[in-house]
Amino acid sequence: MESHILNNFLAYLGNLLRSVVRREDLDTAVVFALLTRAWQFLAGPITLLFIANFFTGQEQGFYYTFASLAALQSFVELGFFIVIINTASHEWANLSLSLDGRIEGDQVSFSRLISLGRLAFKWYGVISLIFMVGVGVLGMYFFPDSSSNDVHWQSPWLALVILTGILLWASPFNSILEGCGQIGIVNKVRLQQAIVSSLALWLTIWMGGGLWAAVALAGTCVLRDFYLIFIQYQGFFASFLKPPPRAGMSWKKELLPLQWRVGLSGFTSYFAFFLFNPVMFHYHGAGVAGQMGMTLQIVSAMQMGATAWVQTKVPGFGVFISKKEYANLDQLWRRTLGITLVLLFCGAVSFWFLIYLFDVFDVGFSERLLKPLPTALLLLAAILMHISYCQSAYLRAHKRDPIVLLSVTSSLAIGVLVWFLGKNFGPTGAAAGYFLVAACYIIPYETFIWFRCREQWHKS
Repeated sequence: MESHILNNFLAYLGNLLRSVVRREDLDTAVVFALLTRAWQFLAGPITLLFIANFFTGQEQGFYYTFASLAALQSFVELGFFIVIINTASHEWANLSLSLDGRIEGDQVSFSRLISLGRLAFKWYGVISLIFMVGVGVLGMYFFPDSSSNDVHWQSPWLALVILTGILLWASPFNSILEGCGQIGIVNKVRLQQAIVSSLALWLTIWMGGGLWAAVALAGTCVLRDFYLIFIQYQGFFASFLKPPPRAGMSWKKELLPLQWRVGLSGFTSYFAFFLFNPVMFHYHGAGVAGQMGMTLQIVSAMQMGATAWVQTKVPGFGVFISKKEYANLDQLWRRTLGITLVLLFCGAVSFWFLIYLFDVFDVGFSERLLKPLPTALLLLAAILMHISYCQSAYLRAHKRDPIVLLSVTSSLAIGVLVWFLGKNFGPTGAAAGYFLVAACYIIPYETFIWFRCREQWHKS
């Protein structure tokens, strides 16, 4: 009996791996997405070595806590990019690009797309300013005064906040392109940003720039986004300069029902994903915060590699739904889930085994990373959260969000447990709280919602 189950499982893995090389799975967008994550995975250890050799333990803690506070953009961004991608993909089913790079096709869909874009650009222009002012001031109060330590963080912090705000302003341009079938180009840009920003980061650290390395990283990303918007896709975005020729999209009737749900989820998601480092920094010091930040960076890189594959398929989900081709939708989604889950699992096992060997043989570098137990809990939680992400992508591709209550309550639960258990039991407690919410609440509840909504929506 056991051998029969094992043979079936191995056959399933074989089919999944063979499907990886199929053209419909490994398209240009996926290739660039995987190359980006592969670069980040390879560059990650190099970055860790640079930080370990050129940063003090306190500087390392500041560096990763910078990133956690910069992620507060989720409080103002409110997940609107998800609405943009899914809504644009439905309209793009009737549109295409002309030879000179302009939008052409059905005038109704064209007007609705232009209306969506103009609204998004105005929204992000406002919230980027709110982010720069609000988070910039918050950081000035959160971090200790330089007189109490040897880290001069004020100037690089303010520069990083400004550049992050500019990147936030540019994000809807990328989202519109993704929804309009240009995800291959967007992922190519992200690959270029990953490579150049890593080189800028390493060079700045090597030259003794300290925390300015984070500023160099963000600055190179801003420059590449500017080239994409103002030069590479100048003709495409020129269409958005004028009001739509026909009736546009109603924000109140068509976007708000999804946006407020996604926005509420995005608002509370900070507590689920970015509270680890500030809690460790506040209660256990910059050194422990650095260990948590470095380990989470590696875990997140693997998780983001899997989700990047899924993201390339989201516009395709929208097109199938728009055409009511639900069988093709389910086939694409299941294949994508299976492939990415296997790849993530293999990466997680490999990384944990490496951490275990570091700990057993007392490798000097291991003091910059978490111990095997909290690392294992973070990896297991990442695998479960990837399943949740795939289910959410499927549901939101229908321009609906039935998981808003789950998203909000689970994010708050993770935040409370990370704070309480992290305060009292350190990194192991924080990781255990994250895993427990994912295993005992998110996966069972969301799977039930997924089956129920799929049956109801596709019948109607």
